[in-house]
Amino acid sequence: MGIEFTEYSVERTVGRMPVVGNRQTVGFMHGGAYVVLGESLGSMAANLHAGPGRLAVGVDINATHTRSATRGYVTGVCTPVHLGRTLTVHEIVVTDEDGKRCCTMRITNLIKDMPAHAS
Repeated sequence: MGIEFTEYSVERTVGRMPVVGNRQTVGFMHGGAYVVLGESLGSMAANLHAGPGRLAVGVDINATHTRSATRGYVTGVCTPVHLGRTLTVHEIVVTDEDGKRCCTMRITNLIKDMPAHAS
């Protein structure tokens, strides 16, 4: 997928990915590729918030596609909507190289204790 993380904190996680290699057959960025970027950013941010010995797992994601990128890179910016003890909700806004919004996503993660066998 070619995702590159450029910023990583609880308050803001940013990543980008190339359009080339992530297109539909007609040349537009594939909607599923937007979702892969969004889930990657949202899950990473939720796990950072969860802290040591805890694990965030996705329980819901939705995406609204509003524009089709056809060239260059798309950039996703993930910000928290809710940071709780057991649930997080993040919004991810993906824009093209011209700064135009292509996709808006929301992801919900459940935070739980890390399984004993995974430590």
